[in-house]
Amino acid sequence: MTPGIGPALLAMVCFGAGDLIYKRAAAAGMASRHVIMLQAWVFCPLMTLYALARHGIVFETQALWGALAGLVMFFAFYNFSQSLRTGSISTNAPIFRLNFTLTAALAIWLLSESVTPLKIVGLTLALIAVWTLTRDAGKSPSAAALPNYGSLTRVLLATIAAGFGNLLYKIGLLAGSSPETLLTAQALVFTSLATLFVWFTDGHIRPPKAGFRYGAPVGVTQLVAFIALLEGLAVGPASVLIPVAQLGFVFTAVFGRLVFGETLSWRKRGGLVVAVAALVALAFS
Repeated sequence: MTPGIGPALLAMVCFGAGDLIYKRAAAAGMASRHVIMLQAWVFCPLMTLYALARHGIVFETQALWGALAGLVMFFAFYNFSQSLRTGSISTNAPIFRLNFTLTAALAIWLLSESVTPLKIVGLTLALIAVWTLTRDAGKSPSAAALPNYGSLTRVLLATIAAGFGNLLYKIGLLAGSSPETLLTAQALVFTSLATLFVWFTDGHIRPPKAGFRYGAPVGVTQLVAFIALLEGLAVGPASVLIPVAQLGFVFTAVFGRLVFGETLSWRKRGGLVVAVAALVALAFS
């Protein structure tokens, strides 16, 4: 069994739960910037307390990788959350969670992680899944379908950013930083950006009270997910563990059908099956 697979599976469940909460917030009319800010307000203090309880926080040069990840992940999560306002969670969540294809390719190229036939098969299947799910999005020519193209653009930008962001965690760990320090540095940058964005956009910082019912649980699920993911990455390869952690999009798509009543077309179902096959191939490579 691949080292770190247990924490990666926990991260998988938490990432999927977070995606569902994002969609519920969008359906309730919550502005993405408010949800992201409230998420950060919960994530940052809890992460800092966790780091202090574990090993303390050592802000050395290596911690800058975590700070850079905070900048990139803010861009990724804001655009993903924004994409759900007009897009389908059963389409956008799988596309966003397939950011691991970029991370795995970069890890193999830049970090010299091993290349095996199963990894090649897995990455190929993942790209096919993205293509299948993307073709299904916004294919209607009616005017009502036009906003989906903007949603698709946002989720693709979020996917690329998250792919690079995931790699930054592994680079920071290889440089000698602890998972706790990296995540605390990320949280400080992410929270500062999220708060400043709301301030410049709204002219004040007064998020709606109803937003806490979404921002708080997302903050907790993301906290557990990122801690688990980085604990796994500290002992295992990024090109395997990050794909496993992203399996949560399958559960998100299914619950999107059950909770939000979204249609799972045969094309979407086929794309999800191919995505699962890709993740299995990568996990056992």
